Amino acid sequence: MQKDEIIRKINQLLIDEIEIDETQIHPAADLKKDLGIDSLDFVDLFVIIENNFGFKMKAEEMANVRSLEDFYNYIISRINLNER
Repeated sequence: MQKDEIIRKINQLLIDEIEIDETQIHPAADLKKDLGIDSLDFVDLFVIIENNFGFKMKAEEMANVRSLEDFYNYIISRINLNER
């Protein structure tokens, strides 16, 4: 899966499943402050990512993930690890 395809899929999941307004989605957006993702949304996101990308997210790995760009990079790195 290519990086741009992964980003499009993540964006669509945020719009469809977490109900983020499409106009708010940009790489520099802060997940909590700009997108309003709270702890319950993160739980949902963990399940959504597992179902759509085939790996389990770990809360401790998300500690430094603040922006949407960080989130993209985290998902991409995990997908790359799983493909090895």
